[in-house]
Amino acid sequence: MSSPLIPREPALMSAFIDIADTITGDYDVIDLAHRLATHCADLLDVTAVGLLLTDGHGRLGLLASSNEQARMVELFQLQADHDGPCLQCFHTGRPVTAVDLTRWRERWPGFVAEAQRQGFRTVHALPMLLREQTIGTINLFRTVTSPLSNGDLALGQALADITTIAILHQRALTRSEAIVDQLQGALNSRIIIEQAKGTLSGYGRIDVDEAFRHMRAYARTHNRLLSEVARAVINDEHQAAEILTFATRRR
Repeated sequence: MSSPLIPREPALMSAFIDIADTITGDYDVIDLAHRLATHCADLLDVTAVGLLLTDGHGRLGLLASSNEQARMVELFQLQADHDGPCLQCFHTGRPVTAVDLTRWRERWPGFVAEAQRQGFRTVHALPMLLREQTIGTINLFRTVTSPLSNGDLALGQALADITTIAILHQRALTRSEAIVDQLQGALNSRIIIEQAKGTLSGYGRIDVDEAFRHMRAYARTHNRLLSEVARAVINDEHQAAEILTFATRRR
């Protein structure tokens, strides 16, 4: 969460402007998702954030996470096909709050065990809704056994809503098949990015979260798609070296 010494209003305004700017032109869906995760982590009293997105056929995939712990919990839900608050939120289109996960062990035994192993004690799942269509969920993880304030939950939902509009707001995507193609393409790109994170992590002997930050910063500075940079990292070690050199110069 952002420092209490920094006024929240300017950071809040900046977050909404940052996300709303994507509506005016082309954008990288994965980068947008990570912007949302970052804004939520900075503005809300949470430890980590995850974002799940549907491929348009009702299958969820992980699009963004603010750290490795959140990523592991989200992947556990999806890969092991375990139920959990995030999946319940997606299927019902309603927010789900799970405070003190030990109390939810019987309902979601696998999810609770993995979430606790990663240090989380409370989860809020917020739907990404456009009218009656749920395209994903934003999941807020806390290490304490207490809920977020109503104000933080309302702000989290507002950020989810404007991001949903941004994702679906392209004039070319007026048909549902086109929306499916866009969402599926974003999830496919995410797989490439995960592979590139591991490649860059191994090459530079850094953790995967740091590797992703360097890759994303490089893509944004050079006005390239994150997925394009990720493919280059996988296929060319010179690209990995260039990104690490770029990161060193930025320090």
